[in-house]
Formats: sequence, structure tokens, C-alpha cells
Amino acid sequence: MAFPDVHDVLVIGSGAGGGPLAYELARAGARVLVLEKGPRYSRGDLIHDEIKICRENFFVPYEGDEPHVLVYGGGKPVRSKQGWIASCVGGGTVHMSGFFLRLKPEDFKLHSRLGDVDGADIIDWPISYGDLAPYYDRVEEIVGVSGTAGVNPFEEPRSGPFPFPALDEHPIAKEIDRACAGLGYHAFPLPRAILSRPMAALPGRGICSYCALCGSYGCENGAKSSTAETVLPLAEATGRCEIRPRCMAYQVETDGKGRATGVLYFDADGKTQRARARAVVVSCSAIESARLLLNSRCSLFPDGLGNGNGQVGRNLTFSNHRDGFARFDLEKQLGARPWLSSQEPFVHRCVQDFYFDPTPDSPTGGTLSFLLAHRNPIGNAEVQAISGAGDLTFGVQLKERLRRRIRGAVNLSFESFCESLPNAEMHVTIDPDVRDRWGVPSARITLAHHRYDLLAAEAVHEKGMQILMALRPDETWSPYPFAESMILQYGTCRFGKDPNSSVLDADCRSHEVRNLWVVDGSFIPNPGGVPPTLTIMANSFRVGSAMAHAFRRREIPG
Repeated sequence: MAFPDVHDVLVIGSGAGGGPLAYELARAGARVLVLEKGPRYSRGDLIHDEIKICRENFFVPYEGDEPHVLVYGGGKPVRSKQGWIASCVGGGTVHMSGFFLRLKPEDFKLHSRLGDVDGADIIDWPISYGDLAPYYDRVEEIVGVSGTAGVNPFEEPRSGPFPFPALDEHPIAKEIDRACAGLGYHAFPLPRAILSRPMAALPGRGICSYCALCGSYGCENGAKSSTAETVLPLAEATGRCEIRPRCMAYQVETDGKGRATGVLYFDADGKTQRARARAVVVSCSAIESARLLLNSRCSLFPDGLGNGNGQVGRNLTFSNHRDGFARFDLEKQLGARPWLSSQEPFVHRCVQDFYFDPTPDSPTGGTLSFLLAHRNPIGNAEVQAISGAGDLTFGVQLKERLRRRIRGAVNLSFESFCESLPNAEMHVTIDPDVRDRWGVPSARITLAHHRYDLLAAEAVHEKGMQILMALRPDETWSPYPFAESMILQYGTCRFGKDPNSSVLDADCRSHEVRNLWVVDGSFIPNPGGVPPTLTIMANSFRVGSAMAHAFRRREIPG
């Protein structure tokens, strides 16, 4: 089917934000064009090769090609590949772990809960949990989420069970349940965006093969519920959605009335092309969407598109964490604990008892998620090389440590997802000197955490270590200090009721450019204590549904 010269809707980015919205609009009859900077991978491309997939530019571009610039606490700017999520059709949903936890109703009312916080710029969301709940349901049903409802005493309101039963789990999960119960905590099964059973609506997808390589890798049989396996093929099946990979958008164009008319982009051959549309949706990631809008300067928008109030790039946050590890020596423990010999790769246990107020000093907390150590050999060697008392371990000592701690042990770890408070010092701007391989100015990311961020991560980490110790391992350690998960990024174009303190309205529509929407993690005012992918997808379905209704009423572009 031929596509028009001027599309109804142009979507920039095909991940958790762009995919569901493209599907909803194509279903409504709109002619949709999706531009994706990266390639379109087949399942055959998604191999289990740590060097190719994790350490080359398969998902994330080389620093020399497309650098970000990091500034820590007023220090010297440093080029980095940090801050990229993924460049491919499906975006970060292709290599995600698929931890699909919902935000809690209180997360939508952070200012109401905390009041004014010195050094933070927090607001209430312009929508409630009840507004998003039906779209959480919709994500779970359409893309396929496996889990067990009703067992978490802190569970958010939901309309029914998960559409697919929970995945199989390692017997250590029951040990975590018992340890948490003894401490007065409540472990519960983690829902995953991975199919445990066949999906009738998408019969070409496989079910989980328990390969243990979900996070950082794509799924070779389609069991992982990425947008590349779900909503994007469904959108294309309508005959009204075109996806163009290897198209790097670098400027949103506008007309003399300040309306978006389309985008300039570099095609796969590096040639400049123009795509025109009646409405433009930006969904490149919180960092890259801010970069695109700030680079889209013109006479009407000299400081960047939709940035008349100076808010584009502001209110950047990440999910914060501090992780912990425990080792169970098989030679010592296997006789009394035969379950340690299980080859099941998934633990699937979370704890949210300290989601709020984990200590008297910290009003914010987060979620603990327990998992077996990732099986990447190089990554494991790195962990073991730095997990000593201080000096690096290498040579014969490192080999012995790898034999004892990897081959001769079960290694359990936890990761945490902790709240982060936006503040004036953490933001995205355009670097004045650094450009990418196309000559487009790069994003500069300035990092400066609020003190509550560090308190929350340390408090949740302490609880995690307490649980690990209750399991009676042979060794525990925490090799890494506090850090931000830069693939879990939020803010920069937050939505809100006040046009002076937000970029978007409640429908994620630009306050200034009324035919421009932003639907990736940029819209989120605060992260809460869970990973963002489910919330981004749910919001994309919500915004896409509203846009679809407007399209049917001929109110788009508006």
C-alpha cells in the first residue's frame, strides 16, 4: 500500500513510548510513519554473544560515534556512552529484563505526600493511578505479561489476574519467602513481560525457553514482550503504519504559526530527508527527546521547540540503586540444601515493605528485586576482580576466585529501584562543543542528586543485605557504591497542570506546540520505586487512545 507524502502522525522512536501509540492510531485509521534511528533486527540476529551484543554497538552506539557528555557534581565534562537505552526497532524493550511492576497510587501525589522539599522541584501528576490503571491492564493483555496477582500485601488496585501464569522459579525463591517472613517482610512473585504460555493473538511468538539471558539480550524465540514482537507488527498489519529503520531525526520543523510540520532526518545512507505530518510524536528517550527538541531551534523557538518556559531538559531523574551479592558454596552447603543444584534461572522475588519511609531520615524508598547473578562470563569476571578488600584481583588469584565463586557456587544478588527527586542541578542541555557522527550537537547530562536519593538507596540496600544474611550464605558483598541506572530515565519534558513548570499537559501534548506530543519517559515527574517500562507503555496507550478519538473526530492536528 502506498503511503502519503504527508502522514497523519509521525512518531519518532519505536520503543515503549512510540510503539503502543503507533498501534492505537493505526487501528483508528490514521496513516502513521515511525522513524527509528537504529536497525531492525530479526530473531536470528539476537544471539547470546556477550562481546557482540553487550560490548559492541549492537544496541548502544560507540562513544566515538554518538557521545553523550556527562558532568558529575560540577566536574569536568566527560564523553561517555552512558545515557543511551537502545538504538533499534523496539528500543529498550528488546533487551529489557521485562520487570513489569506498577507504580502505586501515592506515587502520583508526591508533592501532596511530602509537601515542599528543600532543594527539590516536585509536583503531583496531573492524572491519578485510576486514570492509568485501565491502560496497565491493556499493556498486560496485549503484549503478554506473566505473573501471580493478589499475593503482595502492598499491591496496587487491579481489575483481575495476570493474563498468563507465572514463569517457573528457582527453589531459592521459597527460601527468600521464609527469610523475609522471619524478618517481618513480605516477598512476592515478580511479574514479567515474558510469555509462559502461547499467545493466541500473536501465534508466531514462542514461549520462554529459560535461557537465563533476558536482561541485556534480545529474545531469540519472541517470548519477551518487546514492542518489536507485539504492537509494532500489529500496527503494520493494519496497512496504515510504516516503520523506517536507520533514520536519525535531528530537527522537528515548524511553520510560521508555530505548528510542527514534520522532521528532518538522515537516512541509512547519511542523506538528509524530510518527513511531513499533521501531528508529531517524540519518543526517543528522556535524554534524546530533550536533545531533539533543544536542537530544533528556529525564529519562533530560539531556545528549542516547546521550550519557551525553559523547562525542556529540566527535572531529569533516574532510578537509583545500590546492589548486593551473596555466595552459597556448593561443596559446603549442597548436602543440607539440595535445592541449590537447581538449574532454574529465575528467582522472581520482590520486596516492597520499605517502598515508602524506609528510615526516619528518608521519606522515599523503593523496591528490592532478587535474582541469580547474570551469566555473562566477562561481566562476572569483572565483578570478581573488584570484589576483594580493596586491590584488584587478577591472574591466578582471579582464576581461582572464578572457579570457587562461579563454578562452585550459587550467586544470589538483589537490585533496587529507588525514588529520585528532581532538582535544579540535574538536567539535559546541548553541549557547546561535542557533536555526533552526523554533526548534530550532543546531549550534555549534568548529574547532581538530592540528598534523599542517597538516603533512600542506602536504606533499601541495608534491608536487602539483611535479607541476604538471613539466608545464611557463605559470603556477602557490595562491590558498587550508590549509582543511577541511566537506562531508566525520566523527566526532561514532564507533564503537569501548570504551563510554567511543565512542558506537556495531562495528555502529553506540548503546552506551546499543540500538534506535538512526547510519550517516552520524559513525561514522568518522578520515578517512584519501580522500573518505568510498563508505565511508559501504559501511558502511551492512554495518550494514543485519546489521540485516536480526536483523529476520528477530525480534531487532529488540532
